[in-house]
Amino acid sequence: MSKVGSQRDNRTDSVVEIELTVRKPAYPFVGVSGEERCRFELANIVPRPEAKYAEFFNVVGAPPDRILRHTEGYETVETSLLSEYDDGGLFEFVVSGNCPAYRLAELGALPKTVEGVDGRGRIVAEIPMRHDPPTVTGQFLEEYPDFELRAKRTKDTHGSMLSPATLQQSVLDDLTERQGEVLRTAFEMGYYEWPRACTGQDVADELGITPATFSEHVFAAERKILAFLFETADETGPTGGT
Repeated sequence: MSKVGSQRDNRTDSVVEIELTVRKPAYPFVGVSGEERCRFELANIVPRPEAKYAEFFNVVGAPPDRILRHTEGYETVETSLLSEYDDGGLFEFVVSGNCPAYRLAELGALPKTVEGVDGRGRIVAEIPMRHDPPTVTGQFLEEYPDFELRAKRTKDTHGSMLSPATLQQSVLDDLTERQGEVLRTAFEMGYYEWPRACTGQDVADELGITPATFSEHVFAAERKILAFLFETADETGPTGGT
């Protein structure tokens, strides 16, 4: 391979990693993390109809009921508690038309870390050279002036990166057909709303199964989803200090 060819390939394989921070409490992962002195970590983003986005956050360090109470003050956010665990939970935030991480992805960047810790939001994203990193960064900062570019570095190679669509499909592929059906039915009937719009018995009746079978399938599905999220976080390494 010629020297010119090698340089071209190296440039193609390189990415620019950018680190962005924001302290504007208008973003729930910033504002609520500041109110509760807790940590928000984004697990996935899924586009929804009518210019809405579903953001799935693991929240650590605050009771779920307090998170739900705080987010009631955001008119453009609908919050659901999907799973509760010690000192936190997995939440879905459906936001209307203002999702910085998804906008970065639309511009060609690959968000690696989206977190809010004690009122400070942080996004780390990698931009492949083919998408012209300066243009992507400039366009984003123009659209989101509350964000500040804190660091920028070129990396010769990049590790495993999961786009929102890839992450979503990976999670769904790990569920059995029956687990997926039970989980989707429970979600659509309002089982994961707060307060719940239905009981496990209601979902079981809708599916024509016993409550015990419903519990078995829904807990197995939740366990797989959480295991996937935490294993993915472990594989991608530390997300930065608090």
